[in-house]
Amino acid sequence: MKPQLKQRTQFSLVYLIIAFIVLLMVQSWLLAPRAVEIPMSRFLQLLREDKVEKVSLTDKEIRGVLKPGALLPPAAGPGERVRQLLGSEGGPAVFTTTRIPGVEDSALVKELEQHRVEFSGKIETTLLRDLIFGWILPLGVMVGIWLFLMRRMGGGATQALSFGRSKAKIYDRKELKTTFADVAGVDEAKAELVEVVDFLRNPKKYQRLGGRIPKGVLLVGPPGTGKTLLARAVAGEADVPFFFMSGSEFVEMFVGVGAARVRDLFEQAKEKAPCIIFIDELDAIGKTRAGAVGFVGGHDEREQTLNQLLAEMDGFDSSKGVIIMAATNRPEVLDAALLRAGRFDRQVVVDKPDINGREAILKIHARNVTLAPGVELRLIAARTPGFAGADLANIVNEAALLAARKGKDAVESADLEEAIDRVIAGLEKKSRVLSEKERDIVAHHEMGHALVAASVEHADPVHKVSIIPRGIAALGMTYQRPVEDRYLLTRSELEDRIAVMLGGRVAEEIVYGEVSTGAHNDLDRATEVARLMVTRYGMSERLGPLTFGNDQRGQFLRGAGLPVERDYSEETARVIDEEVRAIVERSLARVRGILGGKKAILLRGADELKTRETLEGDPLRRLLAGELEAVKEEVR
Repeated sequence: MKPQLKQRTQFSLVYLIIAFIVLLMVQSWLLAPRAVEIPMSRFLQLLREDKVEKVSLTDKEIRGVLKPGALLPPAAGPGERVRQLLGSEGGPAVFTTTRIPGVEDSALVKELEQHRVEFSGKIETTLLRDLIFGWILPLGVMVGIWLFLMRRMGGGATQALSFGRSKAKIYDRKELKTTFADVAGVDEAKAELVEVVDFLRNPKKYQRLGGRIPKGVLLVGPPGTGKTLLARAVAGEADVPFFFMSGSEFVEMFVGVGAARVRDLFEQAKEKAPCIIFIDELDAIGKTRAGAVGFVGGHDEREQTLNQLLAEMDGFDSSKGVIIMAATNRPEVLDAALLRAGRFDRQVVVDKPDINGREAILKIHARNVTLAPGVELRLIAARTPGFAGADLANIVNEAALLAARKGKDAVESADLEEAIDRVIAGLEKKSRVLSEKERDIVAHHEMGHALVAASVEHADPVHKVSIIPRGIAALGMTYQRPVEDRYLLTRSELEDRIAVMLGGRVAEEIVYGEVSTGAHNDLDRATEVARLMVTRYGMSERLGPLTFGNDQRGQFLRGAGLPVERDYSEETARVIDEEVRAIVERSLARVRGILGGKKAILLRGADELKTRETLEGDPLRRLLAGELEAVKEEVR
């Protein structure tokens, strides 16, 4: 019998027994004769009128039965009269009366003998009744209410009583169909994990030479790069059970529950060895036990859970075939005890893929999608620098949905291009109606970006310009297609990027003589790049090759909503602000010179953009190159 079915059967039997006991109690109460409470004086009156057939004497009361046909005196209340009538028609009338304290029974016994009434004595015990109604019944009601509330909260009665049980999802060999063939773009990470797979398949190969496989493997990388997928692929390749649990599932409101779940998880894993334990989002329980920077203390439940995890990792032997894998995108906040040798002693970086990796990932996700002939996934990979595997999967899925919505039989390149735009900038908002003046401003703004990008040396080529509103606040977009993946940027390249960001604002200045609020995002990004040049990259002549501020600490505290403590003086802060301003102002002057000499192209391009709403391909390239007549002829 399955465990779940066995538990359900046990609880059904419990409910059946409780229902049977309650039914017996209700039945005995309904079938018992209805006794009417009368005063002692009325009892004596009925006795002297020879209407009493028999009585039972106890320490506290007298219970009697009237002779057939005898009725209670008319002085009885309305409720007693009803009971009496029921007794005369359906059975003998039963009455009770409370005895007078301190009065002896001798006189009453003589009177009962005189009227030939059958009487007996009874020692009354109320232990069972007091036990049932005073303890069992109230406790049963309370337990029933508690079980009902726990079931409504989603745990059920069985889970409510098992806080310390592990919540890990266990995938056996038949359920794990993911292999390294389903993972692309992380070739270095796969190569690192091949050794783990080989050990799980053939542990004697390493034990023969005295080698010891690492106890823990920590996968580090940005969100969406495929850390969980890679762990499942390791289990699938090794053909071993896979225990999956998120770090947040260990921590509960009650202190000690997380530690109990850690113990239970390792006990289950040892029983199913060889296997893999995978803890996703390890930073949920593995943060440094010193708390946040500048503060002392922490979360007691999380710290106890972490302590138990460290103890369990020290207490088991990896030669038994239990490998612990974990994933995090915040390795800087992990406790140092987790990363020392003998615990998570191997760290595997799962980074965002390059163009070859993106193309391989797109091919994997396109296997179940019908692609039209001529679709080049290499071009799509080139348009998506910095995209993680999850982003690329989303693009393929969005393109399939768009093609199905349009009634196509296959996914075309245009669908993939539109899917990229949707992922980058959001959905089109054609229902957002702009006034004619606003459309004019947006058109000149976007053409300013495009013209500057086409004029500077180090900017990526402009792929498309659009004034169709997208997302929450984007009224237009200028799309650039990188020629190659870049991992290093020079000062001139950063300055060119700032110039492209400021192109929209300068275009508004030249055409309208004033600026709008549409450039606020451009100014944010330009200021951020300029500040990084000064504080992180040492590209300021006044400040020299120094860095200012702690990146990790700033990121950690910024996420907590706390102010960042500066490690430089007020005078240095003033110089930093002056240098950032100087970089941005030099770029503004440079962009004014570029667009001032191409005002005719700017105006013509804005007119074309207002007419078509989107410019791309050859018309856009000719327009940016200044071939205005060729563009006019193409429009005709």
